Amino acid sequence: MSEAVVGILGFITIIAIVVVLFQSRTLPSIAFIVFPTILAIILVIGGYYTFDDIGSLIKSGFSSTGPTAALFVFSVLYFGLMTDTGMFDVIINALMKLVGSSVVGVTMVTCIIALVGHLDGGGASTFCIVVPAMLPVYKRMHMRPTTLLRVAVLSMGILNLMPWAGPTMRAATVLGIQAADLWHTILPIQIFGILLALGHAFLAGVQEKKRGAGLTGKLAEIEGEVVVEEAAQAQANELARPKLFIVNILLTVGVIAMLIWGAFPDYVPFMLGLAVGLFINYGFTANAHKKIINSHAGPALMMCSTLMGAAILMGILVKDVEGINSVVTCMADLIKMVLPTFLGQHLPIVIGILSVPLALAFDTDSYFYGMLPVMIGIGEGFGINAIHVAIAMVVCRNCATFISPMVPATLLGVGLAEVDIKDHIKASFMYVWGFSILCMIFAIIAGIMVL
Repeated sequence: MSEAVVGILGFITIIAIVVVLFQSRTLPSIAFIVFPTILAIILVIGGYYTFDDIGSLIKSGFSSTGPTAALFVFSVLYFGLMTDTGMFDVIINALMKLVGSSVVGVTMVTCIIALVGHLDGGGASTFCIVVPAMLPVYKRMHMRPTTLLRVAVLSMGILNLMPWAGPTMRAATVLGIQAADLWHTILPIQIFGILLALGHAFLAGVQEKKRGAGLTGKLAEIEGEVVVEEAAQAQANELARPKLFIVNILLTVGVIAMLIWGAFPDYVPFMLGLAVGLFINYGFTANAHKKIINSHAGPALMMCSTLMGAAILMGILVKDVEGINSVVTCMADLIKMVLPTFLGQHLPIVIGILSVPLALAFDTDSYFYGMLPVMIGIGEGFGINAIHVAIAMVVCRNCATFISPMVPATLLGVGLAEVDIKDHIKASFMYVWGFSILCMIFAIIAGIMVL
Protein backbone atom coordinates (compact mmCIF):
# COMPACT_ATOMS: atom_id res chain seq x y z
CA MET A 1 0.00 0.00 0.00
CA SER A 2 1.44 3.36 -1.05
CA GLU A 3 1.85 6.30 1.34
CA ALA A 4 -0.51 8.36 -0.84
CA VAL A 5 -3.29 5.83 -0.25
CA VAL A 6 -2.49 5.83 3.49
CA GLY A 7 -2.79 9.62 3.53
CA ILE A 8 -6.15 9.49 1.74
CA LEU A 9 -7.42 6.88 4.20
CA GLY A 10 -6.26 9.12 7.05
CA PHE A 11 -8.30 12.06 5.76
CA ILE A 12 -11.33 9.81 5.22
CA THR A 13 -11.03 8.61 8.83
CA ILE A 14 -10.91 12.16 10.22
CA ILE A 15 -13.84 13.27 8.06
CA ALA A 16 -15.88 10.24 9.12
CA ILE A 17 -15.26 10.99 12.81
CA VAL A 18 -16.19 14.67 12.44
CA VAL A 19 -19.38 13.87 10.47
CA VAL A 20 -20.54 11.21 12.94
CA LEU A 21 -19.92 13.46 15.93
CA PHE A 22 -21.62 16.47 14.34
CA GLN A 23 -24.68 14.34 13.54
CA SER A 24 -24.76 12.99 17.12
CA ARG A 25 -24.64 9.39 15.90
CA THR A 26 -22.48 8.20 18.80
CA LEU A 27 -20.27 9.31 21.67
CA PRO A 28 -16.79 10.73 20.96
CA SER A 29 -15.14 7.83 22.79
CA ILE A 30 -16.85 5.29 20.53
CA ALA A 31 -16.04 7.23 17.35
CA PHE A 32 -12.39 7.57 18.42
CA ILE A 33 -12.21 3.81 18.87
CA VAL A 34 -14.21 2.50 15.91
CA PHE A 35 -12.94 4.51 12.94
CA PRO A 36 -9.19 4.35 13.72
CA THR A 37 -9.61 0.60 14.34
CA ILE A 38 -11.20 0.17 10.92
CA LEU A 39 -8.30 2.15 9.45
CA ALA A 40 -5.81 -0.04 11.30
CA ILE A 41 -7.38 -3.24 9.92
CA ILE A 42 -7.26 -1.84 6.38
CA LEU A 43 -3.59 -0.87 6.82
CA VAL A 44 -2.73 -4.34 8.09
CA ILE A 45 -4.58 -6.01 5.20
CA GLY A 46 -2.79 -3.66 2.81
CA GLY A 47 0.57 -4.65 4.28
CA TYR A 48 1.49 -1.19 5.56
CA TYR A 49 1.49 -2.24 9.21
CA THR A 50 1.50 -5.55 11.07
CA PHE A 51 -0.76 -6.31 14.04
CA ASP A 52 2.31 -5.99 16.26
CA ASP A 53 2.87 -2.49 14.84
CA ILE A 54 -0.75 -1.55 15.61
CA GLY A 55 -0.32 -2.81 19.17
CA SER A 56 2.79 -0.71 19.73
CA LEU A 57 1.10 2.36 18.18
CA ILE A 58 -1.87 2.06 20.53
CA LYS A 59 0.46 1.71 23.52
CA SER A 60 2.23 4.90 22.40
CA GLY A 61 -1.13 6.64 22.14
CA PHE A 62 -2.01 5.72 25.71
CA SER A 63 1.33 7.03 26.92
CA SER A 64 0.42 10.48 25.55
CA THR A 65 -3.21 10.67 26.71
CA GLY A 66 -2.91 8.70 29.97
CA PRO A 67 -1.54 11.64 32.01
CA THR A 68 -4.33 13.90 30.72
CA ALA A 69 -6.92 11.30 31.72
CA ALA A 70 -5.47 11.17 35.23
CA LEU A 71 -5.44 14.98 35.32
CA PHE A 72 -9.08 15.12 34.32
CA VAL A 73 -10.27 12.53 36.84
CA PHE A 74 -8.56 14.14 39.81
CA SER A 75 -9.26 17.74 38.74
CA VAL A 76 -12.98 16.93 38.43
CA LEU A 77 -12.96 15.27 41.84
CA TYR A 78 -11.01 18.15 43.39
CA PHE A 79 -13.18 20.94 41.99
CA GLY A 80 -16.26 18.87 42.80
CA LEU A 81 -15.04 18.71 46.39
CA MET A 82 -14.50 22.47 46.48
CA THR A 83 -17.98 23.01 45.06
CA ASP A 84 -19.49 20.84 47.77
CA THR A 85 -17.68 22.80 50.47
CA GLY A 86 -19.27 26.00 49.16
CA MET A 87 -15.98 27.69 48.20
CA PHE A 88 -17.23 28.63 44.75
CA ASP A 89 -20.44 30.12 46.13
CA VAL A 90 -18.38 32.79 47.89
CA ILE A 91 -16.28 33.42 44.75
CA ILE A 92 -19.39 33.61 42.58
CA ASN A 93 -21.04 36.10 44.90
CA ALA A 94 -17.88 38.26 44.80
CA LEU A 95 -17.77 38.11 41.00
CA MET A 96 -21.45 38.95 40.80
CA LYS A 97 -20.85 42.01 42.95
CA LEU A 98 -17.94 42.97 40.69
CA VAL A 99 -19.87 42.72 37.42
CA GLY A 100 -23.33 43.25 38.89
CA SER A 101 -25.94 42.15 36.40
CA SER A 102 -23.65 42.85 33.45
CA VAL A 103 -23.50 39.93 31.04
CA VAL A 104 -20.76 41.72 29.12
CA GLY A 105 -18.81 42.07 32.36
CA VAL A 106 -18.91 38.30 32.85
CA THR A 107 -17.48 37.58 29.39
CA MET A 108 -14.80 40.24 29.82
CA VAL A 109 -13.78 38.77 33.19
CA THR A 110 -13.65 35.33 31.56
CA CYS A 111 -11.30 36.66 28.86
CA ILE A 112 -9.00 38.33 31.38
CA ILE A 113 -8.82 35.24 33.62
CA ALA A 114 -8.00 33.08 30.57
CA LEU A 115 -5.29 35.49 29.40
CA VAL A 116 -3.66 35.62 32.82
CA GLY A 117 -4.16 31.93 33.52
CA HIS A 118 -2.49 30.90 30.27
CA LEU A 119 0.74 32.78 30.90
CA ASP A 120 2.30 29.44 31.79
CA GLY A 121 1.38 28.06 28.36
CA GLY A 122 -0.46 25.06 29.79
CA GLY A 123 -3.86 24.48 28.22
CA ALA A 124 -5.01 21.88 30.73
CA SER A 125 -4.08 23.99 33.76
CA THR A 126 -5.78 27.07 32.26
CA PHE A 127 -9.02 25.18 31.71
CA CYS A 128 -8.78 23.99 35.32
CA ILE A 129 -8.54 27.61 36.47
CA VAL A 130 -11.10 29.29 34.18
CA VAL A 131 -13.94 26.81 33.78
CA PRO A 132 -14.61 25.80 37.42
CA ALA A 133 -14.48 29.45 38.49
CA MET A 134 -16.75 30.84 35.76
CA LEU A 135 -19.16 28.02 34.88
CA PRO A 136 -21.36 28.55 37.99
CA VAL A 137 -21.54 32.27 37.11
CA TYR A 138 -22.63 31.45 33.56
CA LYS A 139 -25.30 29.10 34.87
CA ARG A 140 -26.61 31.68 37.31
CA MET A 141 -26.65 34.33 34.57
CA HIS A 142 -28.34 31.89 32.14
CA MET A 143 -25.43 32.12 29.72
CA ARG A 144 -24.31 29.29 27.45
CA PRO A 145 -21.24 27.29 28.53
CA THR A 146 -20.23 27.15 24.85
CA THR A 147 -19.75 30.91 25.05
CA LEU A 148 -17.54 30.46 28.10
CA LEU A 149 -15.39 27.98 26.17
CA ARG A 150 -15.22 30.15 23.05
CA VAL A 151 -14.10 33.22 24.99
CA ALA A 152 -11.54 31.12 26.84
CA VAL A 153 -10.06 29.28 23.85
CA LEU A 154 -9.60 32.43 21.77
CA SER A 155 -7.75 34.07 24.67
CA MET A 156 -5.69 30.95 25.31
CA GLY A 157 -4.87 30.53 21.62
CA ILE A 158 -3.27 33.95 21.28
CA LEU A 159 -1.40 33.59 24.61
CA ASN A 160 -0.10 30.26 23.34
CA LEU A 161 2.37 32.24 21.20
CA MET A 162 4.59 32.82 24.23
CA PRO A 163 8.15 31.51 23.67
CA TRP A 164 7.83 28.86 26.39
CA ALA A 165 4.55 27.56 24.93
CA GLY A 166 4.67 24.37 22.88
CA PRO A 167 3.87 25.60 19.33
CA THR A 168 6.39 28.45 19.30
CA MET A 169 9.12 26.21 20.72
CA ARG A 170 8.37 23.48 18.17
CA ALA A 171 8.43 25.90 15.23
CA ALA A 172 11.65 27.50 16.47
CA THR A 173 13.24 24.05 16.77
CA VAL A 174 12.36 23.24 13.16
CA LEU A 175 13.73 26.63 12.03
CA GLY A 176 16.91 26.16 14.08
CA ILE A 177 16.50 29.45 15.96
CA GLN A 178 15.77 30.49 19.54
CA ALA A 179 12.09 30.49 20.54
CA ALA A 180 12.51 34.02 21.93
CA ASP A 181 13.73 35.26 18.55
CA LEU A 182 10.65 33.87 16.80
CA TRP A 183 8.43 35.34 19.51
CA HIS A 184 9.95 38.82 19.10
CA THR A 185 8.99 38.64 15.43
CA ILE A 186 5.37 37.68 16.11
CA LEU A 187 4.91 39.83 19.25
CA PRO A 188 2.97 42.59 17.39
CA ILE A 189 0.56 39.92 16.13
CA GLN A 190 0.10 38.65 19.68
CA ILE A 191 -0.67 42.16 20.97
CA PHE A 192 -3.21 42.61 18.18
CA GLY A 193 -4.69 39.21 19.02
CA ILE A 194 -5.08 40.08 22.69
CA LEU A 195 -7.03 43.21 21.75
CA LEU A 196 -9.08 41.11 19.35
CA ALA A 197 -9.80 38.56 22.10
CA LEU A 198 -11.04 41.34 24.39
CA GLY A 199 -13.18 42.69 21.56
CA HIS A 200 -14.64 39.24 20.95
CA ALA A 201 -15.41 38.87 24.66
CA PHE A 202 -17.36 42.13 24.53
CA LEU A 203 -19.24 40.93 21.43
CA ALA A 204 -19.99 37.57 23.07
CA GLY A 205 -21.47 39.37 26.06
CA VAL A 206 -23.68 41.49 23.81
CA GLN A 207 -24.87 38.36 22.00
CA GLU A 208 -25.73 36.62 25.25
CA LYS A 209 -27.58 39.68 26.51
CA LYS A 210 -29.65 39.86 23.31
CA ARG A 211 -30.79 36.27 23.74
CA GLY A 212 -32.09 37.09 27.22
CA ALA A 213 -29.20 36.15 29.53
CA GLY A 214 -28.62 37.96 32.81
CA LEU A 215 -29.97 38.03 36.35
CA THR A 216 -33.03 39.95 35.21
CA GLY A 217 -33.15 38.93 31.53
CA LYS A 218 -35.87 37.00 29.71
CA LEU A 219 -34.21 33.68 30.46
CA ALA A 220 -34.11 34.56 34.17
CA GLU A 221 -37.87 35.17 34.12
CA ILE A 222 -38.46 31.79 32.48
CA GLU A 223 -36.07 29.81 34.68
CA GLY A 224 -36.15 31.95 37.82
CA GLU A 225 -37.96 29.43 40.00
CA VAL A 226 -35.43 26.75 39.12
CA VAL A 227 -32.54 29.00 40.09
CA VAL A 228 -34.15 29.90 43.40
CA GLU A 229 -34.75 26.23 44.11
CA GLU A 230 -31.16 25.35 43.25
CA ALA A 231 -29.87 28.18 45.42
CA ALA A 232 -32.00 27.00 48.32
CA GLN A 233 -30.71 23.47 47.90
CA ALA A 234 -27.13 24.76 47.83
CA GLN A 235 -27.67 26.68 51.07
CA ALA A 236 -29.15 23.62 52.73
CA ASN A 237 -26.32 21.41 51.52
CA GLU A 238 -25.04 19.46 54.47
CA LEU A 239 -21.62 19.22 52.85
CA ALA A 240 -21.02 22.99 52.87
CA ARG A 241 -18.09 24.19 55.01
CA PRO A 242 -18.30 28.02 54.89
CA LYS A 243 -16.04 28.40 57.93
CA LEU A 244 -13.21 26.71 56.05
CA PHE A 245 -13.42 29.05 53.04
CA ILE A 246 -10.01 30.65 53.61
CA VAL A 247 -8.39 27.25 54.16
CA ASN A 248 -9.92 25.89 50.94
CA ILE A 249 -8.85 28.99 48.99
CA LEU A 250 -5.28 28.60 50.22
CA LEU A 251 -5.36 24.92 49.31
CA THR A 252 -6.61 25.75 45.79
CA VAL A 253 -3.96 28.45 45.36
CA GLY A 254 -1.37 25.88 46.44
CA VAL A 255 -2.67 23.36 43.87
CA ILE A 256 -2.54 25.96 41.08
CA ALA A 257 0.93 27.11 42.21
CA MET A 258 2.16 23.52 41.95
CA LEU A 259 0.68 23.34 38.45
CA ILE A 260 2.50 26.49 37.37
CA TRP A 261 5.71 25.36 39.08
CA GLY A 262 5.76 22.32 36.86
CA ALA A 263 8.06 20.19 38.99
CA PHE A 264 5.49 17.39 39.10
CA PRO A 265 3.16 15.86 36.48
CA ASP A 266 -0.02 17.95 36.11
CA TYR A 267 -2.24 15.40 37.84
CA VAL A 268 -0.15 15.18 41.04
CA PRO A 269 -1.27 18.57 42.51
CA PHE A 270 -4.92 17.56 42.14
CA MET A 271 -4.31 14.14 43.66
CA LEU A 272 -2.66 15.73 46.68
CA GLY A 273 -5.23 18.52 46.84
CA LEU A 274 -8.11 16.03 46.81
CA ALA A 275 -6.59 13.95 49.61
CA VAL A 276 -5.78 16.96 51.80
CA GLY A 277 -9.13 18.62 51.05
CA LEU A 278 -11.10 15.55 52.08
CA PHE A 279 -9.31 15.29 55.40
CA ILE A 280 -9.53 19.03 56.16
CA ASN A 281 -13.24 19.36 55.36
CA TYR A 282 -14.65 15.98 56.33
CA GLY A 283 -12.15 14.51 58.77
CA PHE A 284 -11.10 10.88 58.85
CA THR A 285 -14.47 9.45 57.81
CA ALA A 286 -14.46 6.93 54.99
CA ASN A 287 -18.21 7.21 54.31
CA ALA A 288 -18.05 10.98 53.79
CA HIS A 289 -15.06 10.64 51.48
CA LYS A 290 -16.84 7.91 49.50
CA LYS A 291 -19.97 10.06 49.19
CA ILE A 292 -17.98 12.97 47.73
CA ILE A 293 -16.10 10.84 45.22
CA ASN A 294 -19.18 8.88 44.12
CA SER A 295 -21.17 12.07 43.52
CA HIS A 296 -18.62 13.27 40.97
CA ALA A 297 -17.54 9.93 39.49
CA GLY A 298 -20.00 10.01 36.56
CA PRO A 299 -18.56 13.02 34.67
CA ALA A 300 -15.02 11.91 35.44
CA LEU A 301 -15.63 8.44 34.05
CA MET A 302 -17.35 9.72 30.90
CA MET A 303 -14.50 12.05 29.95
CA CYS A 304 -11.88 9.52 30.96
CA SER A 305 -13.43 7.08 28.48
CA THR A 306 -13.24 9.78 25.80
CA LEU A 307 -9.56 10.30 26.50
CA MET A 308 -8.93 6.56 26.39
CA GLY A 309 -10.69 6.48 23.02
CA ALA A 310 -8.54 9.39 21.89
CA ALA A 311 -5.50 7.26 22.75
CA ILE A 312 -6.53 4.83 19.99
CA LEU A 313 -6.98 7.74 17.58
CA MET A 314 -3.66 9.36 18.49
CA GLY A 315 -1.77 6.09 18.41
CA ILE A 316 -2.94 4.84 15.02
CA LEU A 317 -2.88 8.20 13.22
CA VAL A 318 -0.05 10.11 14.85
CA LYS A 319 2.52 7.80 16.40
CA ASP A 320 5.47 6.33 14.47
CA VAL A 321 6.78 2.84 13.90
CA GLU A 322 10.53 2.79 13.27
CA GLY A 323 11.24 2.99 9.56
CA ILE A 324 7.57 3.61 8.61
CA ASN A 325 5.94 6.99 8.18
CA SER A 326 2.92 7.65 10.39
CA VAL A 327 -0.52 8.16 8.87
CA VAL A 328 -0.34 11.88 9.67
CA THR A 329 3.04 12.16 7.92
CA CYS A 330 1.48 10.51 4.85
CA MET A 331 -1.37 13.04 5.07
CA ALA A 332 1.15 15.90 5.15
CA ASP A 333 3.04 14.47 2.18
CA LEU A 334 -0.23 14.12 0.28
CA ILE A 335 -0.92 17.83 0.73
CA LYS A 336 2.52 18.52 -0.70
CA MET A 337 1.77 16.33 -3.74
CA VAL A 338 -1.58 17.91 -4.61
CA LEU A 339 -0.73 21.56 -3.88
CA PRO A 340 -0.98 23.47 -7.19
CA THR A 341 2.03 25.51 -8.26
CA PHE A 342 0.16 28.82 -8.37
CA LEU A 343 -0.86 28.32 -4.75
CA GLY A 344 2.70 27.40 -3.81
CA GLN A 345 3.79 30.90 -4.81
CA HIS A 346 1.59 32.29 -2.01
CA LEU A 347 2.19 29.46 0.43
CA PRO A 348 2.05 31.46 3.71
CA ILE A 349 -1.40 32.78 2.78
CA VAL A 350 -2.63 29.32 1.79
CA ILE A 351 -1.34 27.90 5.08
CA GLY A 352 -2.93 30.74 7.03
CA ILE A 353 -6.34 30.11 5.48
CA LEU A 354 -6.19 26.32 5.88
CA SER A 355 -4.59 26.18 9.34
CA VAL A 356 -7.83 26.13 11.33
CA PRO A 357 -9.47 23.28 9.36
CA LEU A 358 -6.19 21.33 9.43
CA ALA A 359 -5.95 21.79 13.19
CA LEU A 360 -8.93 19.45 13.53
CA ALA A 361 -6.95 16.67 11.83
CA PHE A 362 -3.39 17.18 13.13
CA ASP A 363 -2.08 17.17 16.67
CA THR A 364 0.50 19.78 17.66
CA ASP A 365 3.57 17.57 17.25
CA SER A 366 2.61 16.17 13.85
CA TYR A 367 1.58 19.63 12.64
CA PHE A 368 4.89 21.27 13.47
CA TYR A 369 7.34 18.39 13.24
CA GLY A 370 5.54 16.68 10.37
CA MET A 371 3.96 19.38 8.23
CA LEU A 372 6.17 22.40 8.91
CA PRO A 373 9.36 20.89 7.42
CA VAL A 374 7.33 19.77 4.39
CA MET A 375 5.82 23.24 3.94
CA ILE A 376 9.21 24.91 4.37
CA GLY A 377 10.62 22.64 1.67
CA ILE A 378 7.76 23.54 -0.67
CA GLY A 379 8.20 27.24 0.08
CA GLU A 380 11.93 27.13 -0.64
CA GLY A 381 11.11 25.81 -4.11
CA PHE A 382 9.20 29.05 -4.72
CA GLY A 383 11.78 31.30 -3.04
CA ILE A 384 9.73 31.85 0.10
CA ASN A 385 11.64 32.47 3.33
CA ALA A 386 11.14 29.70 5.89
CA ILE A 387 10.34 32.22 8.63
CA HIS A 388 7.21 33.40 6.78
CA VAL A 389 5.95 29.84 6.43
CA ALA A 390 6.59 29.22 10.13
CA ILE A 391 4.81 32.42 11.18
CA ALA A 392 1.75 31.46 9.17
CA MET A 393 1.66 28.00 10.70
CA VAL A 394 2.27 29.17 14.27
CA VAL A 395 -0.03 32.19 14.42
CA CYS A 396 -2.97 30.89 12.42
CA ARG A 397 -2.96 27.38 13.83
CA ASN A 398 -2.58 28.54 17.43
CA CYS A 399 -5.99 30.18 17.30
CA ALA A 400 -7.54 26.74 16.73
CA THR A 401 -5.46 24.74 19.20
CA PHE A 402 -8.17 24.36 21.81
CA ILE A 403 -11.03 23.40 19.51
CA SER A 404 -9.11 20.44 18.09
CA PRO A 405 -10.13 16.98 19.30
CA MET A 406 -6.52 15.96 18.60
CA VAL A 407 -5.41 18.12 21.57
CA PRO A 408 -6.08 16.36 24.89
CA ALA A 409 -6.54 19.67 26.74
CA THR A 410 -9.57 20.37 24.52
CA LEU A 411 -11.24 17.21 25.80
CA LEU A 412 -10.45 18.29 29.34
CA GLY A 413 -12.00 21.73 28.76
CA VAL A 414 -15.27 20.46 27.29
CA GLY A 415 -15.55 17.90 30.06
CA LEU A 416 -15.15 20.51 32.79
CA ALA A 417 -17.69 22.77 31.04
CA GLU A 418 -20.16 19.89 30.60
CA VAL A 419 -20.30 20.49 26.84
CA ASP A 420 -20.17 17.97 23.98
CA ILE A 421 -17.11 18.48 21.83
CA LYS A 422 -19.25 18.74 18.71
CA ASP A 423 -21.17 21.63 20.29
CA HIS A 424 -17.90 23.30 21.24
CA ILE A 425 -16.59 23.03 17.67
CA LYS A 426 -19.90 24.19 16.18
CA ALA A 427 -20.05 27.23 18.47
CA SER A 428 -16.39 28.20 18.06
CA PHE A 429 -15.15 27.10 14.63
CA MET A 430 -16.20 30.07 12.48
CA TYR A 431 -15.19 32.58 15.16
CA VAL A 432 -11.79 30.92 15.52
CA TRP A 433 -11.31 30.81 11.75
CA GLY A 434 -12.22 34.49 11.41
CA PHE A 435 -9.94 35.36 14.33
CA SER A 436 -7.10 33.48 12.63
CA ILE A 437 -7.59 35.23 9.29
CA LEU A 438 -7.74 38.67 10.96
CA CYS A 439 -4.41 37.95 12.68
CA MET A 440 -2.95 36.93 9.31
CA ILE A 441 -4.22 40.10 7.61
CA PHE A 442 -2.66 42.19 10.38
CA ALA A 443 0.64 40.32 9.94
CA ILE A 444 0.59 41.09 6.21
CA ILE A 445 -0.23 44.76 6.75
CA ALA A 446 2.49 45.04 9.40
CA GLY A 447 5.01 43.45 7.00
CA ILE A 448 5.59 40.43 9.24
CA MET A 449 4.27 38.02 6.59
CA VAL A 450 4.60 38.24 2.82
CA LEU A 451 1.83 37.83 0.24
